[in-house]
Order: sequence, then C-alpha cells, then structure tokens
Amino acid sequence: MSRPPAPLPPPRGPLTAALAELLPAAPDRAGADAGRARLALAAEDAAVRCDPLADDDLHLALYLCYELHYTSFADADPRWEWDPGLLAVRAGLERAFLESLRRASGEPPEAEPDELGSALFALAAAGEDGPSLSRHIERLAGPEQLREFVIHRSAYQLKEADPHSWAIPRLAGGAKAALLEVQADEYGGGRPERMHSELFAKTMRSLGLDDRPGAYLDRLPGATLATVNLMSACGLRRDLRGAIVGHLAMFEMTSSVPNRRYGNALRRLGFGRDATDFYDEHVEADAVHENIAAFDLAQGLARSEPALTGDILFGAMALLEIERRFAVRLLERWEAGRSSLREPVRAAAPDGDALAAPA
Repeated sequence: MSRPPAPLPPPRGPLTAALAELLPAAPDRAGADAGRARLALAAEDAAVRCDPLADDDLHLALYLCYELHYTSFADADPRWEWDPGLLAVRAGLERAFLESLRRASGEPPEAEPDELGSALFALAAAGEDGPSLSRHIERLAGPEQLREFVIHRSAYQLKEADPHSWAIPRLAGGAKAALLEVQADEYGGGRPERMHSELFAKTMRSLGLDDRPGAYLDRLPGATLATVNLMSACGLRRDLRGAIVGHLAMFEMTSSVPNRRYGNALRRLGFGRDATDFYDEHVEADAVHENIAAFDLAQGLARSEPALTGDILFGAMALLEIERRFAVRLLERWEAGRSSLREPVRAAAPDGDALAAPA
C-alpha cells in the first residue's frame, strides 16, 4: 500500500530549526547560503556540546537528512538530497555519532575470517546479559506500554529492510547471494501484502495507531532515532559496507526470541492475528535467517574481503550497544510511571474514542 510522505516535524533545537527553514524551499533560492551557514554553525556546536548517542536535536537532524534518501517529506524540496552543503553537515554529525558509538561499543574481539560466524554468535550470547525489554513486554506491559513500543519501532519497521538493501550493489559472490536471500523474505517473497513493512502497518492499525510513515516522528526521542540512524549511516556509505552487514547479521541472530515474546504479549492482552502476524512471521523467518546471515553473509564477506572483518564486528557490536541504551531508556521511564515517548499518545478507535485492549 502506498502511503504519502509525512510533513516535516516540528524543530527541537538549533539544528532542526535550521533544517526546517532550509528544506521546504529550493537549494538555489536567495538566502539559502546564509541558511546553510547557520546550519553548519549549529552542527559544529552540537557535535561538541551534546550527547551524540541520544541528543534529540542531533538525531532528528540526522534522521531528516537520511530520510531524503528514502521517501523524504511532503514539504521538502527533493533537490536537497545531494546538496553538497547539507551532505557536509550530515557527515560531521554522522562522524560525531559513529565515533561516540565506537567508544561505547568497545574494541571488537580478535577473529579470523573463517571464525567470524562463531564470533558473532558469541557476541549475541554475551548481549543476552543486558536489560530485557522483550521479557518486560511479554510479562508486564499493558496496552499503553505496548503501543508506545510499537510507535518507537515504527520509524524503522515501516521501511523495514530498506537500509540494509543499500549494501546489495556493494557486495559480490556468495555474500551478495546470501543478502538477497534474506532481503527477498523481508520484502514478502514477491507478495506485497507479506512485505514486513506492510505486516507492521497492519499491527499498528490493529492497535489503533496511525500507520503513515512519520506520523509519530515528533514523539520519538533521540535514543530511538539513533537505532535507525545507525542503519542509515552504515547502509549509505560504501566504506561501511562491512558494518551494515554485521548489523544485519546480529539483527537476524537476536530477533527471533524477542519477536516471540512480543507476539505473546499481544495475545496476553487479547489482540488477534492481525496484530500478531508481524511478530509471528519474524519468529519463523529470523530463525532461518540467523545462520544465513552469520555464516553465508557475514563470514562469507570476511572471507572474500578479510580487511572488513573488524567493521563487520563493529556493526554487530554497535547494534547491541544502541539497542541496550534504547531498552534502558524505555524501562527506566516505565518503571518511573512515565511515558517513554517525548509526549504520550492516545490510541484511537475508528470512531475516535480511546482504544482499550480488546475484551
């Protein structure tokens, strides 16, 4: 189903205020250079003064820049996609984000290309010691917390698989074939209604949520946007093709069990097949994909390009670290009785009334 692009969200600070002024009009209009200069100054200040892993203004700015390469925004001039000044600002923000994430993730373990698959499984096992958002949702989350979680994930899941698909033309041989095997399933195997993005949209509608891309962008904190920005940053850069492969491999290796828990939570609360279909599909698909992603894709790429082994491990570790931070933020706010969104959202039934869990 085709959905129209969303409008640009409200600004959150100097960076996004400058972007809100620039993007709706032509890049060559009078005054655009002054706007670029204001944006560049705001970016320089943000890169040294804010938390590059979670700042709301920085990550919304990055998300806006990246989204120009996807469906963009209804009120953004498409010529900004390749504007040199905007790309330079994005590169600076991206550098601050990725350098901070490398420090937070730690040094990748030593691994030979032929051992990379096993090294990835060891990292996945070690990551299980962190806070379990999926276990909380399965056992304790009520309808509002579950809807908040779905809203958080909508920034990626409504375009699921797209960031990883940037890697397709940058790989060759067995690694490319493995990536295409995984991605074909993500896009429904030729059935549009089974595309994972469409299944997630169906889940949102079942929960009384707006399934239009960007509908909740103004409610998503920087820690949530960072999980999506990591994929776009690695996917859009050829020099980080190893990192996006490592990210995808770890994504597939660690999602089957959590998705089963999310489906269980929906069933516990009385929601039906339309709500659970997305999660049930991933329990089956990702259990198949994990070995393909770890060995045929990631290890296959390391064998063909050994110099990328460290980047593959970084991509996997970066995913684990950014997801850990995301989980901690949600759990801390829920434990304090607060919304995990920037502002709470009330789900609406078709008649406009607030939507409770089904009886």
